[in-house]
Order: sequence, then structure tokens, then C-alpha cells
Amino acid sequence: MLLQRVITAIVLLALLLPALFAASPWPFGLLTLAMIAAAGWEWSRLNGHPGAPALAYGGALAAACAGTVYAFGQQVPAWCWWLAGGLWVLGGVHALRVGVAGWPRLPSLLRLALGAVLLWAAWLALITARARGINFLLSAMCLVWMADIAAYFAGKAFGKRKLAPAISPGKSWEGAIGGLFGVILLGFVWVHVIDVRVAVDSPSLYSVMVGRLGVVAILAMVFLSAMSVVGDLFESLVKRAAGAKDSSQLLPGHGGVLDRVDALLPVLPLALALSSL
Repeated sequence: MLLQRVITAIVLLALLLPALFAASPWPFGLLTLAMIAAAGWEWSRLNGHPGAPALAYGGALAAACAGTVYAFGQQVPAWCWWLAGGLWVLGGVHALRVGVAGWPRLPSLLRLALGAVLLWAAWLALITARARGINFLLSAMCLVWMADIAAYFAGKAFGKRKLAPAISPGKSWEGAIGGLFGVILLGFVWVHVIDVRVAVDSPSLYSVMVGRLGVVAILAMVFLSAMSVVGDLFESLVKRAAGAKDSSQLLPGHGGVLDRVDALLPVLPLALALSSL
């Protein structure tokens, strides 16, 4: 299993890194568009519409994403990010409150529409962040990865109180708090080391927030870290409601696309919203 995970990760990096650092934005856009279509296919299957409807759903989602960029370019108004972020904050909290048993009670069309909006907003945020600069995008993505890694080690070392035992038994409050501190430390290093001593192409998310929010940027980092946990728990809730361990088996050893990007879905739009203040 470990070897399988490593091979899959190497293949993904071999595809993603050249596309990310390409002079043209199109390779990255097309690659991530394929990934969002796969995520849409998984979402449809998890919500009771497998087979041809799932393929159609993923294709329609990719077409909507591409059509939005074609029609409006990458100049997305800031209120769109606030709307998407508000949907995550209110809808995510409500979904976690109703729990695994409550999710299937929502109308199927509503669940499909919600997934389409959240995935659409996340892809647009990804493309917009890439247009702002590779350093900006990587700093936002690394926030999520740091929150996850720091939470894992803090949870292993100190975890006693379960965060959401009915949804994700492995997560603890101690782990989540460790993730918050990890993100703050990462932000400090990025602002005072990477953005200063490395030839980056743009200010990082952390430098932008510090420049615009001052010390309040620490609270913004904590908020984004907490929302990454919400994204993770939300996808776990949907999988448990569907009786699935993984969103799919598209990525051998890693599960599905949604399993890899769940925490990024709320963070990317909210990062753009906060950086617009």
C-alpha cells in the first residue's frame, strides 16, 4: 500500500509541477479542470447518482467552469468569494450539525446543486490564485497541508478528546489546535523568510493578509485553518452517509480526487475573500 501511494504521488507531481510552473496558464487550467470533473463524478456517485448520470454531472461541471473563464476571464468580483465562503461557513456548520443521518434527508437535487457550486467556486479560486502568482497559490495550499500534518502529529502525541467521533473518529481537538499553531508558524516563516529571501513571483497569501490586516492576520490564519478542518469533515460526512470509505479509487493508494482536495475546497475561496479586504 505504501509503495502504491508513493508511486501515485510521484505520477501526480510529475503532471502537476510542470503544469503549475509553465509560462502559459493553460496547462495548469486544463489539468485541474480534468481533476474537478473527476471530483464532480465522485460527488454524483456519493449522492446516489452513479453511472452515466455521474459522468454527465462531471462533464457539465467542467463545461460550466471552462465557460465561466471563457466568458468572464479571471477577473472574478470579490463578492463571489465572500458568497462562496459564506456558503461554506453556514452550510458546512449546518451539515456537521445534522450529521451523517441528516445528510441523506436533504433533497437529492439540492445536494447535487450544492456540490456543483462548491466545486465550481473552488476551481475558479484555484485558477484566480494561480493568476495572482505561484507563490500566492502555493502559500494557500501549504496552509491546508500544514494544518493537516501538524494536526496529525499533535493528535498522535496529545489527542484525547474526539473532535467529531461520528464523522471522523481519528480527529481530536488537540490535533486541531496543533494544526492552528502549525499554520501560524508557517505564516511567520513565509512572511519573514520565503517572501524576503527567495526570488518569488508574487507576495504570499500571508504577506498579503499581514499587509492589509496587520496583527488580525493571525486570526485570519486561524480561521482558514479551522475551515480546512470543516472541509475535511464535510467530505467525510458525505462518504459515511453513502457508506463509502473513499470517494473513489481513481488515485491508487490515495482514494479519490475529493479525498485529496476536500480541505482545499473552502480555503481557496475564503483566502481570496480575506485577501480582498
